[in-house]
Amino acid sequence: MYSRAQLESRDDRPTEDHVVLMSGVTWEDYERLLEIRGDKSSPRFTYLEGVLEIMSPSRDHETIKSLIGRLVEVYCLERGILFMPVGSWTLKEPREERGVEPDECYVFGAADADRPHLAIEVVWTSGRLDKLEVYRKLGVQEVWYWQKGRIQPHALRGGRYEAIDSSEVLPGLDLDLLTKFLDRPTAYDAIRDFRAVLTARP
Repeated sequence: MYSRAQLESRDDRPTEDHVVLMSGVTWEDYERLLEIRGDKSSPRFTYLEGVLEIMSPSRDHETIKSLIGRLVEVYCLERGILFMPVGSWTLKEPREERGVEPDECYVFGAADADRPHLAIEVVWTSGRLDKLEVYRKLGVQEVWYWQKGRIQPHALRGGRYEAIDSSEVLPGLDLDLLTKFLDRPTAYDAIRDFRAVLTARP
């Protein structure tokens, strides 16, 4: 796994994730592609007003998103927060011509929900569609952007996303602390070490 210093300095120009952008794509075309792909997790499609992004994530991309997800789940378990992971849930709104599949997403609490409370996006390769522009009309309360070793949370307010200092859907979670465990050699090590710190804190 990469060290934090390596992540912060890496070149994220398009070389690893395979990304294709297509314009002039109708909503019907987008729906047809989703149907053809079926329940597979890849490629992932993002649709924004006639522009379609097709992305096949690299192994590093998938590793980072999975580790972040596992550490979120450890935090919820340690703090007694009810949660349901819903992976790359396909979120669509035909009237707004928007559709997206998060890298990871979560619903919190016991009640069911038609939208996740949290979506997590890993920016391993730059030059892609603006996911916040897609999410803002899909009603997702909070979106985290991981890029170059850091997580920046954004909260939906008044139809726009604002960068915030800390998560509002998981108050008390130190995101800077969480990212420090992403350089562990295995998920076992990351979970064990993060859990040890959480257990030691009140």
